[in-house]
Amino acid sequence: MSQEKKSLQFFNKSNYIWMFIGAALILVGMLLMSGGKSVDPNVFDPNQVYSFRRVTLAPIVVIAGFIVEVYAIFKK
Repeated sequence: MSQEKKSLQFFNKSNYIWMFIGAALILVGMLLMSGGKSVDPNVFDPNQVYSFRRVTLAPIVVIAGFIVEVYAIFKK
């Protein structure tokens, strides 16, 4: 009976830790993408909107988070 119950469990503690790390990376990437709002809505500042943090760093962090999530799911 215990062997049947054990075989139904797909993930162990390690998988959940890696899933949490992946979710945290995705959240950090989304937070890095946020912002860029101007005080005056009639003024467009391309340095805020197209900054390195929002255009390059944040998508890399989000993609890294998704890769960690895939690793967490397939980890044995």
